[in-house]
Amino acid sequence: MTPYIILFIIVDLLAIGRVMLRPHREPTARIAWVAVIALVPLIGILAYFLLGEVNIGSKRIEKLKNNLVFMPQLAMPKVKNKIGYLAKTNPDFEHLFKLGKSISGFDPLGGNQAELMQGSSAMINAMVADIDAAKHHVHVLFYIWLTDESGLAVIAALKNASKRGVKCRVLVDSIGSSTLLRSKYWIQMKVAGVELGEILPIGNPIKKILLGRIDLRNHRKIVVVDGDITYCGSQNCADAAFAPKEKYGPWVDAVLRIKGPIARQNQHLFISDWMICTGQDITTLLRPPVNAKTIGFTAQVIGTGPTDRHLAMSQMFVALIAAARENITITTPYYVPNEPIQSALQSAAHRGVITTIVFPEFNDSWVVRCASHSYYKELLEAGVHIYEFHQGLLHTKSITIDGQFTMIGSANLDRRSFDLNYENNMLIDDVKVTKNMLERQREYITSSNRVTLGQVEGWSKWRTVWNNMIATLGPIL
Repeated sequence: MTPYIILFIIVDLLAIGRVMLRPHREPTARIAWVAVIALVPLIGILAYFLLGEVNIGSKRIEKLKNNLVFMPQLAMPKVKNKIGYLAKTNPDFEHLFKLGKSISGFDPLGGNQAELMQGSSAMINAMVADIDAAKHHVHVLFYIWLTDESGLAVIAALKNASKRGVKCRVLVDSIGSSTLLRSKYWIQMKVAGVELGEILPIGNPIKKILLGRIDLRNHRKIVVVDGDITYCGSQNCADAAFAPKEKYGPWVDAVLRIKGPIARQNQHLFISDWMICTGQDITTLLRPPVNAKTIGFTAQVIGTGPTDRHLAMSQMFVALIAAARENITITTPYYVPNEPIQSALQSAAHRGVITTIVFPEFNDSWVVRCASHSYYKELLEAGVHIYEFHQGLLHTKSITIDGQFTMIGSANLDRRSFDLNYENNMLIDDVKVTKNMLERQREYITSSNRVTLGQVEGWSKWRTVWNNMIATLGPIL
């Protein structure tokens, strides 16, 4: 055996040893990476160091730790007219709020009112109107911000607000909003006085790859106006046509416009991202007590990311599915679950819960589409109802439970949202909000085709093998 072969084997074994020693790895992911490294050693080792470790960079982690030390405790709302901020919650769902607090440290807050936007244009119009009416500050964070009609309308509103003395701050993801960052409009906002931040900039790609994982992204969608109005949902700052992937459009989203104390929790997430990105301390905005101005529903913000508790969002999804007693309806564009999610959905259907999932019929990622299809048969055999939306790319990420409880936000039911992205979701305990969200989900279903077990069993062996092969990459990606 030549020295080169011995060296090659030693390097291969060291790489496999690193896989086995890395924390927060599911056994399936370890097995997948070991198999890749063993079968295609050089390519496998390179792929592992590029994509196998959730490393955001030591400097960012240090910044995050330092910021957390100085971040104030979330100010609790004042009690006015006997309206408390810790509103009464349904005992059937109290444990969900406890889990949520263990993730982000936020208590459930009462006194909130919400309106479900009718569509993408309605959301942009409402957002522009709120910015036009802002008196003190506007905070906006989007993963994707395009320079289309919707994107430019928001930019114009921010420039006008800044010129009249409203403090406007904007954060965008470096990759998701690269078009805006390279455009003249980014400079125009800066000239108009809008404060700007680029999240997770790539910079030198070689250095980025060596020091951290390049594809960790901030997928959040957060808007806060004057600390009292916030938006939560799946929509980016873009037209529904979504020009970069127009052939899949329109992109169909759901967004809630919310007034009340819960805006402070989205504010907290924005400010934590702002401080890490810019180094500017604006925590004074978190210190004044929040006024609960009216009786309203109870809500709680869930913020997760690769520097937070491992698999926190996955644990939240599993708990939500397990909480259902009568029915649960889920919409998600991307379904590449881990084993606990897949098992929880099967278990819900087996115990008699009417379990419904709506996916887009045509996905902008063929990899995700194939991987998702590999899970269909098990779900259908358990009694899960699967629908595929055919009126565009269903991008809404929502869950409704028993006509009472809703979760909406940015997180998908996939491993990227569980492990790699910064996400923000909201838990809502309210019959009215859930009724409206459930009606929207039913509208999606009426524009969908139901997938049957017979159809899936009729797929060719080649298609089944191909879907299953792609799905084996799930733990790696």
